[in-house]
Amino acid sequence: MPIRLGRFEQPKHLRKEVDEKSYAKFVAEPFETGYGHTVGNSLRRVLLSSLEGSAITSIKIDGAQHEFAAVEGVVEDVAEIILNLKKVKFKLHSRDPQVLMLAVNKNGAVTAADIELNQNTEIINPKQHICTLDKKKKFLMELEVQVGRGFLSGDDNKKANQAIGVIAIDSIFSPVTKVRYDVKDARVGQRTDYDSLELEIWTDGRIKPDDALTQASAILKHHLDVFVDYDQEAIEFEEANETHDEEKSELRKLLAMSVNEIELSVRAANCLNNANITTVGQLATKSEADMLKYRNFGKKSLNEIKDKLIELKLGLGLTFEEGVYDANAESQNGADEYSPMGEETVEATEVSGLAFDD
Repeated sequence: MPIRLGRFEQPKHLRKEVDEKSYAKFVAEPFETGYGHTVGNSLRRVLLSSLEGSAITSIKIDGAQHEFAAVEGVVEDVAEIILNLKKVKFKLHSRDPQVLMLAVNKNGAVTAADIELNQNTEIINPKQHICTLDKKKKFLMELEVQVGRGFLSGDDNKKANQAIGVIAIDSIFSPVTKVRYDVKDARVGQRTDYDSLELEIWTDGRIKPDDALTQASAILKHHLDVFVDYDQEAIEFEEANETHDEEKSELRKLLAMSVNEIELSVRAANCLNNANITTVGQLATKSEADMLKYRNFGKKSLNEIKDKLIELKLGLGLTFEEGVYDANAESQNGADEYSPMGEETVEATEVSGLAFDD
């Protein structure tokens, strides 16, 4: 007979509230208490440390034997050229190292656009400055670009029996520049102690935030596979029951109730009307900081409203699971929904052809 475990509250969808080229904000709710931090912190660490990217690992400049040299006719010394090369963002379409050439014969600025690319390479920021030639002259440089993970120092990139004149440089492979997560309260039924996870991802343009999150999730799942080698027929989780559905229905009615029905003082009621807050749901999703920004709304009115919400087993700054209340529904068409797994359930490692080396 299988072991039966209690039902866990889990998000059904991932909602994308902001979607830009190199920044996105995702919201997932509800999680059981504490799981917001567990999932958020795990994803943040993987996003910052474990995603693959491409970067220059070594260079060879005609006329320079080491990184402290100066090249005739070039304003910058080799050390400064290396600093500029670290800022060039590559995207490789092959896992094999790529050797590229930069060959110019001109006067003036040399940029990433002057690098000769092949069918396997792409530069995200071709305007990135590399060096300046103070007279018309030939400038020749060879670059090796590789796929890697995280950060590798020049010493790590240095090869055994490396040829004279080849300079190994520091490589920043990670395409994710910043990750921030926040956990707020979410309500399910009459309980308000569930977690709502907000995850913000910034990238440098080499990867979309959506793809970064999908890859990080797949990496986590890949590492957890060894721990879930059990007979799946021997452990079952309870599904949602009718009582839970009834609680959601009652909560919907409560959140749709007009704020005029909760018997506020004239001053507090006028403040809410002036702020165009008409329902209990709108009020419960506002934070204390949001409320104090409204004109003529002070601590006394704030405390009065908090007491009234407590009587309703609610509070300020709440978020609610999908299907119960949409905080944006009354002012806009609602936030976009996003599921990295698509409409159907698929294995994380199948998304976008993602696979791991054996």
